[in-house]
Amino acid sequence: MKTFMVVVGAVLVLSALSAAQSPTLNPVPNTIFVGADGKFETAPDTALIQFNISAQADSAKDAYDQAAKQAEATRQVLRANGIEPKSAEIGFFSVNPQYDWKNSTHKIIGYQVRAGVSLKLKDFSKIGPVTQQLADASVGESQSLSYTLDSTDEAKSKAVADAYRRARASAQSLANASGRTLGELSYATVDTLENIRLAVPIPRHAMPMAMAAQTPAPTEEFSPQNVTVTAHVNAMFVLK
Repeated sequence: MKTFMVVVGAVLVLSALSAAQSPTLNPVPNTIFVGADGKFETAPDTALIQFNISAQADSAKDAYDQAAKQAEATRQVLRANGIEPKSAEIGFFSVNPQYDWKNSTHKIIGYQVRAGVSLKLKDFSKIGPVTQQLADASVGESQSLSYTLDSTDEAKSKAVADAYRRARASAQSLANASGRTLGELSYATVDTLENIRLAVPIPRHAMPMAMAAQTPAPTEEFSPQNVTVTAHVNAMFVLK
């Protein structure tokens, strides 16, 4: 999206500014105000595996013990793949009573223990073994896989540079059309945004081990989807 404002003595507005992206400015004579979007696409550098440890039993203690066994199975899977268990993060932990809602007294019939776990991997070759072994160990209700960019500084800089190039090109075209010369940048604002990839669910139930040994992992040989970082630049240039 591109917006333009030209002020030459009297104010001449060529296009209305977007309220969501353009700041409120008082018209300044002999200036051009433009807004432009830019982007930069790059391969992700991080895979994010997310799953829930969940157990339900008649007593809180039994549910807790079952969840603890799943957590230990998770640690064993990570160690088997050369991953430190402390690299996995707990997002939440809860112990909730389960009620019989069909009974007017709402009697407690059990307890559920749940914990949200996330694991970031830089080595994408470990995705298949980790997800398969977690499923074999009956850990978690489900798994999800998404890709992201952990180091965004360079990508943001390139997106901003692309947006600024587009903004200046638009300002240059407008200056040429009006018979003026485009001068230096006098004001600018920048906004950046990294796109969010939806997690891809991976079924909990694994295939039989004999079949798994012959069949590639669901993610094998496919390329992770690129991450797109976008930027919006508002820039004011002096007109000569």
